[in-house]
Amino acid sequence: MKYKLIVLLFFNYFFIDAQELQLYIGTFTNENSKGIYKATFNSETGDLSTPELAISIDDPGFLAYSPDRKYLYSANAKGFASSYKINEDGTLSLLTRVGTHGKGACHIAVNSEGSKAVVSTYGGGTVLVFPINDDGSLAPASQVFDHNTENEKARAHSAQFYKDELFVADLGRNALYHYELNSKNYELQSEAIVPMEGNPGPRHFALTKDGQFIYVINEYGGSITSIMRTDSGFKQIDFDSTLDENYDGPNSCADIHLSKGESFLYGSNRGENSIAIFERNTKNGKITKIQNISVRGDWPRNFTLDPTGKFLLVANKKSNNISVFKVDKASGKLSFLHDAKTPTPVCLLF
Repeated sequence: MKYKLIVLLFFNYFFIDAQELQLYIGTFTNENSKGIYKATFNSETGDLSTPELAISIDDPGFLAYSPDRKYLYSANAKGFASSYKINEDGTLSLLTRVGTHGKGACHIAVNSEGSKAVVSTYGGGTVLVFPINDDGSLAPASQVFDHNTENEKARAHSAQFYKDELFVADLGRNALYHYELNSKNYELQSEAIVPMEGNPGPRHFALTKDGQFIYVINEYGGSITSIMRTDSGFKQIDFDSTLDENYDGPNSCADIHLSKGESFLYGSNRGENSIAIFERNTKNGKITKIQNISVRGDWPRNFTLDPTGKFLLVANKKSNNISVFKVDKASGKLSFLHDAKTPTPVCLLF
């Protein structure tokens, strides 16, 4: 009986511990915010602990993990990228700080092998590929892509690896660039995989796990461009507004994510201050909007779904809070639970 009790207590402890997830919070530093913060999130109750400073560093606006989750990376708006060792208590130790050949480093992503990081600079209009050393540190950039032309100012806003491909959203030149790895270097395949009519301003994008569909959220246009891969390249298959039909004020879209099962798509509206929810046809890739819900804050720059897919958390920059929503897994719709005060949150990473 005593043995069974010990086993039961062990499994109860392990289960409770597994519910507590680490959340890192990137911020724009000011008199209240000092760098990257950490908090714990309970994946059963949706409770979020009071954020604590993980490391003091200036403007760590976007974050990414290494695949083994031993290291963390940030794009720092002052014009550099940083790498960190994750300590046992969740605090961070700085490994390297490398220049990004342009101010306004606004996004960073790591490839699935953990061998490369890609950084987008809004101010410089450049995209940089950084080799990652065995100890998790960043080496100097091995490739720098400058999207500026004599007539057009580039605003590189995000980039993602997919296998041997690299995609880049350029808000300034209204294009989604496509690169492919050839031997050791990435080479440009297309400056625009589909035409972007008008001035929508592609900002962030979400790829399906099989790489067959790409969903681009347009900052200026308040819209999502849906793209499908074909035998000869890519084609646009859908175009949808992110705004409620009754909203007519100013708006700037920000972030976009697919649900865990890829049946739903979420996008954030800054201005309307909402999350737009779309149901996704997993066969043809088209989407249909089913909800716009208030973020209970101001300027939702970034949001994330927790690893269980049961909750969605929103970083509201101007109102200094993180809002927590419950996800109805059957319908994809959201319901507000509560929020937590956090200084200028701009990126959330589980």
